[in-house]
Amino acid sequence: MRVADRSVLKLIRMWLKTPVVERQEDGQPPKVSRSETGTPQGGVISPLLSNIYLHGFDKVFYRPDGPGKWANAKLVRYADDFVILARWQGERLAGFVESKLEQWMGLVLNREKTRVVDLKKAGASLDFLGYTFRYDRSWYGPRRYLNVIPSKKALLKERAAVRDLTARRFCYKPIPDLIQDLNRNLQGWAAYFRFGYPGKAYRNLNYYVQQRLRLHLRHRSQRPYRAPRDRSLYTYFRELGLQYLSVPRRSGRLFT
Repeated sequence: MRVADRSVLKLIRMWLKTPVVERQEDGQPPKVSRSETGTPQGGVISPLLSNIYLHGFDKVFYRPDGPGKWANAKLVRYADDFVILARWQGERLAGFVESKLEQWMGLVLNREKTRVVDLKKAGASLDFLGYTFRYDRSWYGPRRYLNVIPSKKALLKERAAVRDLTARRFCYKPIPDLIQDLNRNLQGWAAYFRFGYPGKAYRNLNYYVQQRLRLHLRHRSQRPYRAPRDRSLYTYFRELGLQYLSVPRRSGRLFT
């Protein structure tokens, strides 16, 4: 319906049929498998195919007979992950989505990840694109506000990246170079998660980075590492070049 170039179709077909090679432990030969349905896990062709397929879903969603009109619903989509915002999530809306995706397009919904969330209920939250959306009580009164923070999964993933950058195998690397790599990683993470209220996540990550650097310095030498007595760890690592995360201000700076 949308792609007619044979060379492009051949390239897409090659991506879909490419084998997946998994490394085995204990010296066993690698395991080679081919996917019967869908795209290979982690394949770079997945976002392209998602946009090709679901562009049609975007259009019918906002047609005069679609839920964008009769339900005043909003569709927010990133590749194959999407959220539908509506005041009333009824059977008609769910039936429209299922019929268009599964019957018209021949796709399969992931039932485990598909659910209806009412954020007005106590304890309800929604994770989307690394963020957690939920209503929390304001510190300045009885009213509630929509809190947008980095999700627990995103924070754990970043902690794993910091742990990898400060592993023992990098003890050969000069401290300024190692801290520069850390700053580059933290800068990219903070630039994405600067929206909303990331202050608590920033403080959590700052403390974790500080502890990982302290352990890394201890493992670099046979002598036990001792922090300078006249300076705190915070000040000492900052003098070494570490840029701590801070809540962005009007100037747009992410670090102090």
